[in-house]
Amino acid sequence: MNTSLRTRFAGVTASAAALRHSTFASLENPNYRRYIAGQSVSMVGTWMQTVAQSWLVLQLTGSGTALGLVVALQTLPVLLLGPYGGVVADRVDKRRLMIGLQSIMGLLALVLGVLTLTGTVQLWQVYLLAFLLGMNNCFENPARQSFVLEMVGPANLRNAVSLNSVVVNVARAVGPAAAGLIIAAGGTGICFLINAASFVAVVLSLTSLDTSRLQPSPPTVRAPGQLREGFAYVRRTPELAVPLLMMALVGCLAYEFQVVLPVVAKETFGGGAQVYGLMTGAMGVGAVIGGLYVAARGRTGIRAMTTSALAFAVVLLFAALAPSLAVELVALALVGGVSVGFLSKGNSTLQLSADPSMRGRVMALWAVAFLGSTPIGGPIAGAVAEHLGGRAGLGLAAAACAVAAGAGALVLRRRAAGGTAGTAVPSQVPEVRRETVGAGRSA
Repeated sequence: MNTSLRTRFAGVTASAAALRHSTFASLENPNYRRYIAGQSVSMVGTWMQTVAQSWLVLQLTGSGTALGLVVALQTLPVLLLGPYGGVVADRVDKRRLMIGLQSIMGLLALVLGVLTLTGTVQLWQVYLLAFLLGMNNCFENPARQSFVLEMVGPANLRNAVSLNSVVVNVARAVGPAAAGLIIAAGGTGICFLINAASFVAVVLSLTSLDTSRLQPSPPTVRAPGQLREGFAYVRRTPELAVPLLMMALVGCLAYEFQVVLPVVAKETFGGGAQVYGLMTGAMGVGAVIGGLYVAARGRTGIRAMTTSALAFAVVLLFAALAPSLAVELVALALVGGVSVGFLSKGNSTLQLSADPSMRGRVMALWAVAFLGSTPIGGPIAGAVAEHLGGRAGLGLAAAACAVAAGAGALVLRRRAAGGTAGTAVPSQVPEVRRETVGAGRSA
């Protein structure tokens, strides 16, 4: 009996160790540990600024449409110039590009903080700084997205992307809650200054990486037509085109939380900045749990994205119908968990399917689908929330996810029915064996 118990205990211990290893595998890489540490600090500041900026605009205007407009201005450059940002990312050293761009982001936050604390901030200045931040993001986003693979290799990519989502959403839980307290105690300007200081951590982490352990993709030689080449590559590669289409549908209307949630907090539940912080924090807590699950057991491919999109629609509908703030917080925690799964699966599917020489351009199109669609979706979501209520804004998001899930299901059905070769899409991107890490960088 004792021997049997010891055997069972040993089996449980071994299983737990294996699960822990699979969940945090990418953290065995020293470079990724440094990188994620810097990102952890910076993301807390970023979420503080996100909450503070939305609340500042709401204080200045009282308008949900104005909230949508400032978000649209911040993401409009991604829509217009994002694909070219991917061309630049394929041509240059991504780490050096990120160091310069992260420094500029810190400077922009500093300017907004000073303007706010001195009482001279005006709405047009918020719009201008948001637009300049968006210009910066055009080039920083594809470089950062594709740089992860250069740090961890293909075998640990999905795990690293999922853990990065966990970091983002831990920050989503901590940053908004802290911002709510700071705004109540000292105003929005302090949040902007804290965010400016947080960029020091991420710049230091990037400058301290061991470059000999990186696996950089060979830079693409400058040549005419590279932007068109990237579009053509995606168009003829269904395993890239379909996830991008699904992300465009979802990103346009479902990820407008910084537009819709302030209205839900203020109008639906009669709260202030603290309630908005709690709601955003609840999403962050759910996203942390969801991100850890995806890091250990997540899958990639069209089928996985379709399932996630459908689940996303269901939990968003739950949030739209929640009768009380307590139920709303539970619903938003579920929204956070499902949303991070959809993002992680889509991101990993694209990176593992893209040719290394095209990865920057592919991830730039991912940024266009996720962020660049906001200039269209942000004002729509803001207008719906302002005129029909915050619940309607969440309902609109649920409908967008349902349409994306339907599109994915249609592709899978055509594949199962033996559709044309041009529309056949693998439902599951093959897992990359750990032994292939040293064999090359092709995913």
